[in-house]
Amino acid sequence: MNQTPSVGIIMGSDSDLPVMKAAAEILQFFGVSFELTVVSAHRTPQRMMQYAETAKERGLKIIIAGAGGAAHLPGMVAAITPLPVIGVPIKSSNSIDGWDSILSILQMPNGVPVATVALNAAKNAGILAAKILGASDESLSKKITLYMEQLKKEVHEKVEHLQSGGYPNNFDV
Repeated sequence: MNQTPSVGIIMGSDSDLPVMKAAAEILQFFGVSFELTVVSAHRTPQRMMQYAETAKERGLKIIIAGAGGAAHLPGMVAAITPLPVIGVPIKSSNSIDGWDSILSILQMPNGVPVATVALNAAKNAGILAAKILGASDESLSKKITLYMEQLKKEVHEKVEHLQSGGYPNNFDV
């Protein structure tokens, strides 16, 4: 049974997939339906326009857009769709240490917001999308809470590992 995707994951090129697949993987972990495709703001502007214009009517609730270099995709999509857009700056082969991507996505004009995660942080984009959806879905919210508890448990295990290795710790919370 194919479920209507809640999240659209788009990227400027398939070379962005090694980064962007982390968003897909965490959404799968949370049981959030998604679609994933290539939509280039520069090479296929009509495809980008059509994707953004039809996203809501196709059932999407959030779009995660990853781009490197000049990174116009997230902002251009946000200018077209009423849906929230989460931008993932990608350090690509034509990127200047990723700063060009970060600033292109982060520095949006008032009225056209794009939530921006850290460089190459597609996993965080997926988690943020799940949290946004979880605000009105109690079942998903519970999964996110369990995930956060697991992260906390992993930190405590690391503390214990350091202590068992002979490193002193006088802080116990």
